[in-house]
Amino acid sequence: MEWYCSYQERCHVEVQQKLFNYPISSKDKDEVIVHLIHNNFLNEERFANLFCVSKFHQKKWGKIRIKNELKARKISDYLINKALKEISNEEYFETFDTLSEKNWESISEKNILKKRKKFCDYLLRKGWESEMVYGKMKELEK
Repeated sequence: MEWYCSYQERCHVEVQQKLFNYPISSKDKDEVIVHLIHNNFLNEERFANLFCVSKFHQKKWGKIRIKNELKARKISDYLINKALKEISNEEYFETFDTLSEKNWESISEKNILKKRKKFCDYLLRKGWESEMVYGKMKELEK
């Protein structure tokens, strides 16, 4: 399990799911998790920070999607908010502008209503805030 956690950052839920496959008692599973935490192989704050920054940079996810994914992994709201602060507002808006403009130009739909829907669906699915998406859509239509 040390190798499993050192190979890639993991959250507690992922380790618990992995341990579920092993035929050991729940007491032993708990001891393994305590050992991993004590020896710094398992750290939820480090996981949340790395997850947040990497999903933003690599997949261009917005804060809503990142927050929902971390909640699905049972990360506390405190750690989620702390991790989201790792993304600077300037970089966040810059990435949104670049992504949205690139997406708008890539949609070859002639019907403006369908083009709007495809544009909004794409960005909302990636977890960007609806106010930003709708505002940008109006800006790009001009």
